[in-house]
Amino acid sequence: MAVAVPAVSGRPVDPRRFRLDLAYDGTLFSGWAVQPGLRTVCGVLADALTLLLRRPVSLTVAGRTDAGVHATGQVVHVDLPASVDPTWLVRRLARLLPADLRVRTVVPVPAAFDARFSALRRHYRYRLATAAHGAEPLRARDTVTWPHPLDLDAVVAAATGLLGERDFAAFCRRRQGATAVRALQRFTWTAEEDGVVVAALSADAFCHSMVRSLVGAVLDVGRGRPPGAWPVAVVAHPEGAGGLPRAPAHRVTQVGGGF
Repeated sequence: MAVAVPAVSGRPVDPRRFRLDLAYDGTLFSGWAVQPGLRTVCGVLADALTLLLRRPVSLTVAGRTDAGVHATGQVVHVDLPASVDPTWLVRRLARLLPADLRVRTVVPVPAAFDARFSALRRHYRYRLATAAHGAEPLRARDTVTWPHPLDLDAVVAAATGLLGERDFAAFCRRRQGATAVRALQRFTWTAEEDGVVVAALSADAFCHSMVRSLVGAVLDVGRGRPPGAWPVAVVAHPEGAGGLPRAPAHRVTQVGGGF
């Protein structure tokens, strides 16, 4: 999207497209998208850019995140005056933005670059602490304490069965006229040290609440509730799915996309 750029000395200032790579702790944000009266990532970043550049900006993001979701590699594009120095902008934003939002890099890109439509895939991570003492205090905001037994082999098998291009309508919040066909390219579970288990998901795109619903469904299998093939059956027959379990949003981390 283009930014409104005022005239200087009777001549318009030529805009240039820039890519911004963001990281944020989503705990105190109400998601990405601007919402009246709520603190959102887009709202805080747009306000900071507007203050620095003294003109309104319009941000396009690779994928919107829900309330409480974190990011380590969120990608945004914005059209700014061509004279903007990326290094200056990163340093000024570091001073102006709150501690839970950082712009890590600003890079000029071709005008055809689109943070939303140029991305080939999106990546998310979900961390669980299965140890009796729960999540370590320094990781409490991005690691959920899992209080139930967990059969990791069953979780891995259930996750693997969901790979491929499918209609994931049962795992998404319904939106009128929107398709839920997605290509789930990766859904792995890895045991790390100190009883932490990490899920990694990649897809061409994720619909609303899809990551949380996928993680919640296979975790239910891991605690021995439905049979292992249940998540795949839900994909095939979404009308009988009922309310699927959703993992807490505040432990999801968006870790970037492929461009």
